[in-house]
Amino acid sequence: MADTLETNETHRLIASDKVEGTKVYNPQGEKLGTVANVMIDKRSGKSEYAVLEFGGLFGLGSDHYPLPWDMLTYDTDQGGYVVDVAKEQLVDAPRYGTDNVPEYTDDYGRGVYGYYGVTYPFI
Repeated sequence: MADTLETNETHRLIASDKVEGTKVYNPQGEKLGTVANVMIDKRSGKSEYAVLEFGGLFGLGSDHYPLPWDMLTYDTDQGGYVVDVAKEQLVDAPRYGTDNVPEYTDDYGRGVYGYYGVTYPFI
């Protein structure tokens, strides 16, 4: 079998199911968590959020932290995404449990983006 990329990944693109579970690090190389899912705008196709899963054990008791997608950069050396967020910054960050998923309204989005000092570019 030839050495080729899988059909759900190219040199520039990756399927969403391969993004889920990818590790997320801060610039210091500390693991913050993993990508639980990606929230994509239905009309534009643009990714708005990477939802970071952090804490708990084997996904139990963990919280979900929506991060503005544009804050993440893929680092091939790390084999994961890097986001300029300190673990301490997550203490007061917008988050939710698996049984309390928020409605991703524009007001919610402005709050999430604002927390990280990023302008909410939608609407």
